[in-house]
Amino acid sequence: MFLSGFATSALAAEAKQDFTLVNKTGYELESVFVSPGHADAWGEDVMGRDTLGDGEYVHISFKRAEKTCEWDLKVVYKVDSSSAVWHDIDLCSVSKITIRYNKNTDKTTASYE
Repeated sequence: MFLSGFATSALAAEAKQDFTLVNKTGYELESVFVSPGHADAWGEDVMGRDTLGDGEYVHISFKRAEKTCEWDLKVVYKVDSSSAVWHDIDLCSVSKITIRYNKNTDKTTASYE
């Protein structure tokens, strides 16, 4: 039983963390950053293109040496360089992230599939 549980955990840790990001905020995104959960630095923009317009999506594919499923996500808006951040997203089980902005609450939210 222990060996079986260990093998499952090892496979999950080696899974690809690629995902599709869907922008339904009403605004253009300038950059997207993904880092291991609660890392000290964001690194480079991982979007692979200049910007992501409202209603558009991008498949984000990256290789990481870290053996973790928990990742943080940061998006930066083009209009005013403000940002939104989410922590501890399980990218071993999430393949699509849709973000939305609510003008009434001034909050950007994310849903995961």
